[in-house]
Amino acid sequence: MDFHVTLHGRGDLGGQIYRQIRAAILDGRLRPGEPLSPSRELAQRLAVSRNTVTGAYDRLVAEEFAESRIGAGTYVRAEVSAPPRRGAPFAGSAGVRPVPVWSQIQPPEPEFLSDDPEYDLRTGIPDIRLFPYEAWRRLITRELRASAMGTGMHSDPAGLPRLRASIARHVGVSRGVRVTPEDLVVTQGIQQALDLVGRVLLRPGDCVAVEDPGYPTPRALFRTLGAEVVGVGVDAEGLLVDALPAQARIVYVTPSHQFPLGMPMSLERRLALLEWAASRDAVVIEDDYDTEFRYGGRPIEPLHSLDTSGQVVYVGTFSKVMLPVLRLGFMVAPASLRHALRAAKFVTDWHSPQPTQAALSGFIDEGLLARHIRRMRREYQARYERIASRLAQDFGDTLSWIPSAAGLHMAAWTAPGLDARAITRRARSRGVGVYPLSRFQMVRGRPDGLVFGYGAIPLPSIDKALDLLQTVLDDQPSGV
Repeated sequence: MDFHVTLHGRGDLGGQIYRQIRAAILDGRLRPGEPLSPSRELAQRLAVSRNTVTGAYDRLVAEEFAESRIGAGTYVRAEVSAPPRRGAPFAGSAGVRPVPVWSQIQPPEPEFLSDDPEYDLRTGIPDIRLFPYEAWRRLITRELRASAMGTGMHSDPAGLPRLRASIARHVGVSRGVRVTPEDLVVTQGIQQALDLVGRVLLRPGDCVAVEDPGYPTPRALFRTLGAEVVGVGVDAEGLLVDALPAQARIVYVTPSHQFPLGMPMSLERRLALLEWAASRDAVVIEDDYDTEFRYGGRPIEPLHSLDTSGQVVYVGTFSKVMLPVLRLGFMVAPASLRHALRAAKFVTDWHSPQPTQAALSGFIDEGLLARHIRRMRREYQARYERIASRLAQDFGDTLSWIPSAAGLHMAAWTAPGLDARAITRRARSRGVGVYPLSRFQMVRGRPDGLVFGYGAIPLPSIDKALDLLQTVLDDQPSGV
């Protein structure tokens, strides 16, 4: 490794080299067993004599920070144990500070990033074990060849033309969204799509209305853009349109499968929302995150297909149907926003990774995505039906299932007197990962419940997970 050394003045150059390398070893920047730069190369880089560098190396060897291997060079000794790191300069209260809103934004909780629970009923996680890795590897390998990379230059911020054409065909068939490739912008998941829309539409102090309960990350994102975020309640028909704040510039909704309660927005409510938006020139962001997986009832017509005045931005993701780590999504925007959104994508990250975009285009065009969705729909439906059946049969006194017929999760109200947060903590201690409904609420004190994700748990494990949860509920004191 070419370790960075800075020399000042002309005095004690060997001592300066020695002290900087020793410090790097002690604080862990140079790890045990790592080679030091060859003395001739380091001397040339620092414009000093080779004897100056070898003298510094000899001192490190003599003090047992390094060892010399005949014919192989000088290495950090394996026995060197670094003391606890003191932290970066100016750690603590000193140094520059972010704007205040960032002190209110929490990064992912450790449990979300840690090892999976033995029985994983958390939301938003597809079953990565059933993904067709061999097919995806073949497509990625093909696109990473130099001949497939073209000139190696940057591509259109809106996305590769062939991928936009593939997505347009896919959502036209699978979701009933009428769209041309020119309407599409490829994004790094739904979160970037929301960020781009916010950037081009919001001024500091503008109002954004969101569902409550709802997805927490968009709320935090819009706040960082300077917006006032207002929660609007939902009922069995979806968002309460009559409760929308008159000044809302953006309304963010999940109409096909409300997150996290699960019900679809009724046609009457969808038409009312579109009429409300048109009368106030507001933008509706329709997050259609997992409706490829529908297990009953008629398909829900997207808001985008009902929109006649250009108020809806439709956003979707491939994270739920493929792999979350791919971070690929898209948005369909009115023509009036195309230029601004393309420019916002350009200044944000220029474009999404080209090889991944090209591979996804092949995955769609070869029919692999449709085949994978059909397979996973059957698998998820079996899990959905099993959980719904167990909730109805065995949890009637403690949990009340909220009817849902799509997606990768379902929710249930807890009986009065039960503490849903305490239940989830105790369930986690027994290996069951499940979320409380209050995790997604803006207003505390509302009725609580549990949200059951079934994307990551195999069918044979569901009964054991629910048996363990039942023991937790049986042990939970009532009247809390």
